[in-house]
Amino acid sequence: MGLRFWGAPPRTTTAEVSSHVPTPPRHPAAPPRPPRPPQPQGPPAAPRAAARVRQRPRWASRAVTALSVGVLAAAGIGHSVVNGLETGIGRVDAFKDMKNRPASGNGMNVLLVGTDGREKISREERDKYRLGGAPCHCTDTIMIVHISEDRDRASVVSLPRDSYAEMPEHVDRNSRKHHRAHPVKLNAAYAEGGPNLTVRTVENMTKVKIDHYLEVDFTSFMKTVDVLGGVEICTSRALKDHNTGLDLAVGTHELNGGQALQYVRSRYVDAAADLGRVQRQQRFLAALIAKTTSSGVLLNPVKFRDVAGTLLESVRADEGFGTTEMLTLGRAMRNFSPSSSEFTTVPIGKMGYRVPGIGSTLKWDEAKSRKLFQALRDDKPLAGQRARRKAVSVPVSPQQIRVQVDNGTATPDLGKRVDKALRAAGFRTTGTPGPVGLAPGAPPAARTVVAFDPRWDRSAKSLATALPGCAMRPVSGLGPVLKVVAGTDFRSVRAVRAEDAFQGEFGAVTGDQVVCP
Repeated sequence: MGLRFWGAPPRTTTAEVSSHVPTPPRHPAAPPRPPRPPQPQGPPAAPRAAARVRQRPRWASRAVTALSVGVLAAAGIGHSVVNGLETGIGRVDAFKDMKNRPASGNGMNVLLVGTDGREKISREERDKYRLGGAPCHCTDTIMIVHISEDRDRASVVSLPRDSYAEMPEHVDRNSRKHHRAHPVKLNAAYAEGGPNLTVRTVENMTKVKIDHYLEVDFTSFMKTVDVLGGVEICTSRALKDHNTGLDLAVGTHELNGGQALQYVRSRYVDAAADLGRVQRQQRFLAALIAKTTSSGVLLNPVKFRDVAGTLLESVRADEGFGTTEMLTLGRAMRNFSPSSSEFTTVPIGKMGYRVPGIGSTLKWDEAKSRKLFQALRDDKPLAGQRARRKAVSVPVSPQQIRVQVDNGTATPDLGKRVDKALRAAGFRTTGTPGPVGLAPGAPPAARTVVAFDPRWDRSAKSLATALPGCAMRPVSGLGPVLKVVAGTDFRSVRAVRAEDAFQGEFGAVTGDQVVCP
C-alpha cells in the first residue's frame, strides 16, 4: 500500500488530556532534556520486534505506546532515551493492598483497558464521529494480553464488557461506601473502584495473575492511528451503523483516527452486537500490527522516539512497568510478526443472561473458559492446535447463531442427531430438540426446513448453507432463535465459517489470518 508510517499526518484536534498526565509540547522542537552519560548501544533488532506486545491491546494507543519504547530499546536506543520517554507515562497504583492473588504462571499478563474519555475530545470531533452523550467513566474494552515466556507469541483474550461478573468486596471510590461481593457487568468494576478493582475482578474471574496494567481512552486511540498515518481495513460486506456513523462499502479502506474509532465502537452492524464488535476490534489490532511491522519506521529510532513521545502523552500504567521492563521486552521482540499474534474472546455459554437490577449479561461457558485461562497460565498457544476442516464461507459465524431443532419425522432420535451435528459445527443449539407433533396419518416432513424471523435473514442463510437442500421459511415474530425442522432428507451438516469466524479449540485466529491480503 505504500502507506507512510510517520510522514506528517495531521493530528486530530483533541482536547487536552487530564491534568495529572504531563503533556509534551505540540511544536516540532524536542523538549530539552538534562544531559546524561552516553550509554552503550546494543545490537540492532529486527524491525518486526516492536509491534508485538502492546499492540494487541485493542486500544492500540497505550499498547503502541509502551511498545514503541520497547522498540527503541531493541533498535539500540540507550537507557537514557527510554528513561526520558518513561517520564511521560501517567501512573496508577493498580495493585495496591491486593491479597490472595492467583499464582504466577509462565510468561507475562497485561490487562489492557480502553476507557471512555470522550470529554477530552473536541465538540467538533464528537459531533463528526457521533460521540455524543455523557461519558460513562467505565471500561469500554477489556483485554488480557499474554506475552509468552520466550517472547515469540502474544495472545489476546477479549473479555466482553457486558460479561456477568462477581465483584469482590470493596469500597466505592466515589461514594466511599463499603460494598460486599455482588454481581455486576464487568465494565462496572472500573466505575466503582478504578484500575485496582478492575484488576481484582478480572483475577477473581479468570484466576490469571495480572502482571501489568495499561489504560487508553478515545483520545489516545484516535491520536495513535493518525500518528501512524492510518490503518488499512478490509471488509467483504458493507458495514453501516447509524449510531456511530460507520459507513464502509465492500473493499479496502484506509481509516484515520476518527474512522477507526467508529469501526471499533460499532455494535449495531448486525445481530452479533457486542460479540461482533469484539471481533472487529481484534481485526483492527491485527491490521495495526501488520502496519507497524511492515513499515520501515522501526529502522529509524529517531522517528520512533518522536512518535513515542506523542503517544506517551496520556498513557496510564502501573508503577512496576518501568525502564527495565521496557528494555527487556524491546530486546526480546525481535521475531514478532502478525502471525505471532493470536486473538480470541472468552467462550460465552449463555447470551442474554438476565440478572435482577443489572439487566442482560453474557454468562461465560465455565468449562471452556476455565480451559482457556489454564492455557494462558501454562503459556500454551491458543490458535493452530487443530487441523482445520475445509468450510464454506457464510455471512454470520455459527458461534453467533442460536438454533432450536425439532424432529419432523417418525425416526427416533433424529432431532438429537441434527442438534449434535449443528453444535459440533459451531452453532449454538439449545440442546433440547423436540418433536413437531405430526397429526394422525400425516406424512413425515420430507425436507428439512429452516424457519426464521426476517430480521435475522443473514443468520438464516448461514444456517441453511450448513444444511444442503433445506427449505427456508420466513416467520415474522419468531425472534432471534432460528428453528430447524429435521426432515427425512437430512444426511449431514456441512462445515461453514464466517469472514470473522474464529477457528481452533478456543476460537482463536492469528493476526495474519484477518488482515488484508
